[in-house]
Amino acid sequence: MPNEAPVRKKYNISVEATLEVIGGKWKCVILCHLTHGKKRTSDLKRLMPGITQKMLTQQLRELEEDGIVNRIVYNQVPPKVEYELSEYGSSLQSILDSLCAWGENHIIREYGDKSAVLEDNGLNRL
Repeated sequence: MPNEAPVRKKYNISVEATLEVIGGKWKCVILCHLTHGKKRTSDLKRLMPGITQKMLTQQLRELEEDGIVNRIVYNQVPPKVEYELSEYGSSLQSILDSLCAWGENHIIREYGDKSAVLEDNGLNRL
């Protein structure tokens, strides 16, 4: 019998594994912002005014641990850190695009005029 890695966890359906990595209120929002390029923590905080610094840091650490984002540290004074999607994280692009499209359709269905509820921050097609 070949040596097999022990199964750490059992899932009832594979979407549980996806949600374990990108689920929650903030991770997909962070990832959507990173699809537009590298961002510093302060950039993400500005783009997401409802998130606390502690939560942002926690979510970025978890995404980094899961290999979804890369943390880039520049050796300079003052220190500079940026985040970007990893190659593995970039494989989520179609999922994130679909979530954005569905959200846009939902906003139109619920509110009619999406410009009334979507921020004009350059990321939304108003």
